[in-house]
Amino acid sequence: MIQTQCTVDAITPLTPFVQQVLLSPRQAVDFLPGQYLQLCLTEQDKRPFSLACLPKSKQLELHIGASKADDYSSQALNYLQQQLHAKQPVLVEAGLGQAHLRPSDNPVLLLAGGTGFSYVYSIAKALQQQKQDRPVFLYWGVREQSSLYLLDELQAWANSHSKFSFIPVVQAADNSWQGRTGLVHEAVLNDFVSLDAYDIYIAGPFPMVGVARDAFLQQGAHREQMFADAFAYI
Repeated sequence: MIQTQCTVDAITPLTPFVQQVLLSPRQAVDFLPGQYLQLCLTEQDKRPFSLACLPKSKQLELHIGASKADDYSSQALNYLQQQLHAKQPVLVEAGLGQAHLRPSDNPVLLLAGGTGFSYVYSIAKALQQQKQDRPVFLYWGVREQSSLYLLDELQAWANSHSKFSFIPVVQAADNSWQGRTGLVHEAVLNDFVSLDAYDIYIAGPFPMVGVARDAFLQQGAHREQMFADAFAYI
């Protein structure tokens, strides 16, 4: 774990409810794909956010979903905006979490609910950077299609990489949506007869992670090949 001050470089909306935050650390920050940082509002108030960037990136990238109903994230985002306007640094602790990408030859299943996407996005980029010749399936579940803020980029990835598959799943789709609908973990269950061979990485709301874990185990997944920091709490 590394503690360092960061400059808040930019806060940019990705959707009306999700903001991209870019931070420049004052010292090198070492972390593994899939790890997270804690934003230290005070010595006692530390809030975790997944890193959406690759290790050795000059900037740390966060995707913070902050709706009016989510005080936890909204307060953190408000703090970051205050520090940006005041040109004051923020303190972070990085290199945290046990659900990071593991060395393996197994095919990879990435499952994200909502802004849990930033976690699997970092892992997917790392796998592409490593140029590993193993299949990667990224499932991203959202409530409305407008929440798929990197839809075009991920579809372009899938079109240009034969081993990378991107499956967006919209829970409450309108008539304009032509893709998959329903619950994202159920889309996985429908697509795979067995999950026996896969390394599985999951991020999203705790209830979703718990349901997916139990359902995937019933579909042949191995607990030692399933990774989510939420597992420590559910």
